Amino acid sequence: MRGEIVHRIIAAYDDPVVRAYCWARFWILRQRFLDEIGRHLPASGPVLDIGCGFGLFSLYYGATGPRRFVRGLDVNGRRIALARRAAGRLGLENVAYEHGDARDFKGDGEVAAAYMLDIVHHVPRATVAPLLRELHRCLAPGGTLVVKDVDTRPAWKRWFTWALDRAMAPATPVSYWGAAELTAALEAVGFSVRRHPMPDVLPYPHVLYVCAKRGGA
Repeated sequence: MRGEIVHRIIAAYDDPVVRAYCWARFWILRQRFLDEIGRHLPASGPVLDIGCGFGLFSLYYGATGPRRFVRGLDVNGRRIALARRAAGRLGLENVAYEHGDARDFKGDGEVAAAYMLDIVHHVPRATVAPLLRELHRCLAPGGTLVVKDVDTRPAWKRWFTWALDRAMAPATPVSYWGAAELTAALEAVGFSVRRHPMPDVLPYPHVLYVCAKRGGA
């Protein structure tokens, strides 16, 4: 069933290059990863997708959680337009997209959860802490931030990831965070953090950070 949802999402894009990119992203972030991340998202309520790109994951989590309202934010206006078009073709009314830069993000309302999937290493280091503070501020008590990113170790896996990042987005700078370093940054703004590696047959140093807003129920 969920595999069928992935196929329908990819088919909602009419640009063959975008469809190829979608296949690659869903191949990298496999079904079991999607399911694991999804377990940490609420079944209902507002959810933020920071750096949503073409809207792949917001469409997926909107389709698999019809009582959620997923709001995607991305700096690329063309990608936002394609995400909106795909949502319309899929008939999803519980997703919305906004053109904006994560570096300038200011939460304008309370949300139940937020997630960033392979975004932190694309955000300039100096702006990561302010972004994390804003996400913490806009989360409801007991809300969750889910971050999936890559570790700096082992080095050969980091270099594999760097080569793929260069191939997929050659103009976008990257700055990888070690798992302990990113955990410390999350804790510094007020999150309680549980993290674990997500082993894969592909040589990616995936790490999942499940971050709870302290003081929540």
